[in-house]
Amino acid sequence: MTAAVGSIASADRYEEVSEFAAIGVRAFTTTRAAGSFGVGSDEPVRLVMERWNALRRELSPAGPRLATAHQVHGDRVILHGTGWEGWLRANDGDGHASLERGTGMAVSIADCVPVFLAHPSGAVALLHSGWRGTVARIVDRAIDLLESRGIPSAELLMHLGPAICGGCYEVSPDVFEQLTGRRVDYNAEVDLRSIIAEHARLRGVRRITTSPSCTRCQNDRFYSHRAGDAGRQLGVMIAAV
Repeated sequence: MTAAVGSIASADRYEEVSEFAAIGVRAFTTTRAAGSFGVGSDEPVRLVMERWNALRRELSPAGPRLATAHQVHGDRVILHGTGWEGWLRANDGDGHASLERGTGMAVSIADCVPVFLAHPSGAVALLHSGWRGTVARIVDRAIDLLESRGIPSAELLMHLGPAICGGCYEVSPDVFEQLTGRRVDYNAEVDLRSIIAEHARLRGVRRITTSPSCTRCQNDRFYSHRAGDAGRQLGVMIAAV
């Protein structure tokens, strides 16, 4: 039986980022218990859309907008204003940001890293960072955007959500070199979340937390591309109005 958002206890459906609650920001990653939010499987699209609509209803008390995009493993971060409501699916992009409260954001993941950035003012950013996005420094693009609007990196809170861990993620020598700057002549393991965290520290981000969850190790709880899953979970965040 497929799961619908709202049918199972929240603690089972979501891995919440508790560190953000004190500044009025809700952030979480969905799990298998919430069902897949991707349309690339054989599951009827109607069921997937029911989950999206239920998620929008759940987020609506915090704000009237939900931003998503066609993800392309790039470094584009889209800045969203407040002159709209409903559900936006933007053109190619792998990150979202807002300076004002009330704009929900979601990225689709299944081993790639959901990167959550939040500021006490209510400014937020949410990124989808696989190896290509990490090499392209999408986290730098988001920090650049926020800093250019007066949000100091030292005041940001950062969380790296459920993703494939360093013990499970093996890449080719070429990808390893692009990620680490080191040459090897064999497939090697790499920890994307550690690399992203280091990129952020170099930019002055001081408060960084990382989920203990691995999508591959805990394939019974999360969808994993490396495990052959067609399903997708979401990273979701919103600064409540």
